[in-house]
Amino acid sequence: MERPAWAPRSIDISVPSVSRIYDYYLGGSHNFEVDREAARKAMEFMPGLPKIMQANRAFMRRAVRFAADEGITQFLDIGSGIPTFGNVHEIAQASRPGAHVVYVDNDPVAVAHSQAVLEGNEHADVLAADLLKPREILASSQVQRLIDLNRPVALLLVAILHFVEDADDPYEAVAELRDALAPGSLLVLTHASYEGIPLPREQAEGTVDVYKNIRNPLIMRSREDIARFFEGYDMVEPGLVPMPDWRPDTAPEDEDPFSFSGFAGVGRTA
Repeated sequence: MERPAWAPRSIDISVPSVSRIYDYYLGGSHNFEVDREAARKAMEFMPGLPKIMQANRAFMRRAVRFAADEGITQFLDIGSGIPTFGNVHEIAQASRPGAHVVYVDNDPVAVAHSQAVLEGNEHADVLAADLLKPREILASSQVQRLIDLNRPVALLLVAILHFVEDADDPYEAVAELRDALAPGSLLVLTHASYEGIPLPREQAEGTVDVYKNIRNPLIMRSREDIARFFEGYDMVEPGLVPMPDWRPDTAPEDEDPFSFSGFAGVGRTA
């Protein structure tokens, strides 16, 4: 397999990556055949996966605009993935010129492309780090330079927590990040769930098995378990809901049925 010029030499291009699979679902070009093969296998069971990812991105953009309208000028996006049009810094800086954004990801392709996209943007940066090591994120030079933890921050955990198994205690990592944030900060979160998927659970489990087979388990939590990530936050209306139902720009009934798979919400620290 020929290595594209944009692929860092350090990555194994024979192993699928969830961020590159996500890029493929969104119609991006920064993925390999091994990623596309895994995505196509997953879509055999759940053909609406691209619609789910589009709904996820649309929610993220609405939530960033909401945060900017609330006066927040600092954004910490953990599990940011490969940059696509309408990324966090574009939305935030369009609403709040000079808004500070730090992207965090553990995928070398996502980090490399973020660096290229952000070149010359002194108000945004990217960090190679892991959600499960919050102290390293908070102590990084990128966060220290751009994020003032004494002022409100919008923390984005969009489509990342469902790739963290309970054994790794994602609740503890999220709580540690929450405790570092100033009052008035926001948590912006989406999470996969069997609830809302317009398919029999047995069929949807086929997609979960595909991710398990590529050693990136997809953890489908219940609404109740997802709500636990918001402990210590006051939920912003309309609460934890299917993605198209969170402060929609268009009528939710016009959305594809797959778009209602999983949950999204925004919480505010007291």
